[in-house]
Amino acid sequence: MNAIVNRLGDSTTGSGEDVPLIVSSRFTEPAGHTLEGYRNSGSYRGYEGLRSALERSPSEVGEIVKEATLLGRGGAGFPAGVKWGFCPPDVWPRYIVVNGDESEPGTYKDRVLMERDPHQLIEGCLLAAYAIGAAQVFLYVRGEMAHAQERIAAALNEAYEANLVGRNILGSDFSVDIVLTWGAGAYIVGEETALIESLEGNRGMPRLKPPFFPAAKGLYMQPTVVNNVETLSNLPWLFEHGVNAFRETGTESSPGTRLIALSGHVNNPGVFEVAQGTTTFRDLFESPRYGAGIRNGHELKMFIPGGASAPWFFSEHLDIPLEAREVGPAGSMLGSGAVVVMDETTDAVRACLRLVRFFARESCGKCTPCREGTTWEEQILTRILEGHGRPSDIDLLTDIGDNISPGPYPVAADPGSGLEAVPFPPRQTTICPLGPSSVAPITSALRRFRSEFTDKIKRRDPIPVSSEPVPVNHAGEFDSGAAHV
Repeated sequence: MNAIVNRLGDSTTGSGEDVPLIVSSRFTEPAGHTLEGYRNSGSYRGYEGLRSALERSPSEVGEIVKEATLLGRGGAGFPAGVKWGFCPPDVWPRYIVVNGDESEPGTYKDRVLMERDPHQLIEGCLLAAYAIGAAQVFLYVRGEMAHAQERIAAALNEAYEANLVGRNILGSDFSVDIVLTWGAGAYIVGEETALIESLEGNRGMPRLKPPFFPAAKGLYMQPTVVNNVETLSNLPWLFEHGVNAFRETGTESSPGTRLIALSGHVNNPGVFEVAQGTTTFRDLFESPRYGAGIRNGHELKMFIPGGASAPWFFSEHLDIPLEAREVGPAGSMLGSGAVVVMDETTDAVRACLRLVRFFARESCGKCTPCREGTTWEEQILTRILEGHGRPSDIDLLTDIGDNISPGPYPVAADPGSGLEAVPFPPRQTTICPLGPSSVAPITSALRRFRSEFTDKIKRRDPIPVSSEPVPVNHAGEFDSGAAHV
């Protein structure tokens, strides 16, 4: 069966010429979310990949995923097959946890996947569970995504009735249950160990690693594999078409496609499936199949290449391909597949505050540098924007950031000032990357748009006041070395 190729694109399926639609082929199918629609439409036959996988051993299924070099789509980009292999041998039961708690600003591609093609995700869960011998799969969906929860629940009911989930699936010895659960809207549970804490009924806060690596000590202290929604959604196509077909798209180190949630100041925002490693940011912004150019004929000022936690890029980075090996050394990351475009009308300080405020309010409070530092960053940026900023506030922002993420912090090069890029990733004094993520917009904005900060600062620094008596000399004059008003 030939892969469907999208040649025209629209606001939800924007792949270009000759790019196979691996995960988005049913986005425009009205009944693509149903079992009948899943089996009879799209770029592969629904649940046929599972049927073929059950004719192989679990280890063979795992090797196929390794051979395909299916990279994780949740942010870290770690090979899924290698991750599965971290489970210690002969330790049971094992669990699969699906991270559907997508909540970073600008990120919405997993929500679209869950709403429009839930059976694709379910089949991916079954393939992963078979490969590692999981006893149960837990599908954790963000609390605000009510439509996605309803679609997945309905799809699970259909799958159970068709003997695609449950005991002796498709007449085999393979049995697994899939449990749908949802959170309360906390961004922090997007971090895998915090998600596990939430699943266990605790407050969502990250665990220390080591010793709590999920593959060794995960859910209920048992081996657990945590995978992203899009990562697992690639598996049905892979097992239908094979490794060679999967690797024909993309590059040697980043094969296949990935979904990009493009938002901000472009004419055609949306979710687009693009080839990894060969599509550039310029293609994404300017092609009529994708962003169709910057709105109102404006010029690009900056863009965020990988979600709110990624350092900013600028016009000289437009020809960088969407590949981690290219983006990381340039000072940023691809992250969760969210690209936010900002044109020349954007106030860099205000954009910085919007992002920092999100991280300050989503901090779980477990780590002091994050709990206190992100709040201070928000307060200082607010003070600057309200006209009460002080000249020392700029250095204070840098100092707070350095306490959260000891520098130098990853940042793009600035050709105008001769400053070189600092490669990704950052260092951190916190358990998880939430705190360091708040430093990304501040560092990026200060390096490139420092004058926008200084132009808003109208006040001088306060004069220090001492509580000690001011000494005077024998002539009755103030001692010039003493602090005084």
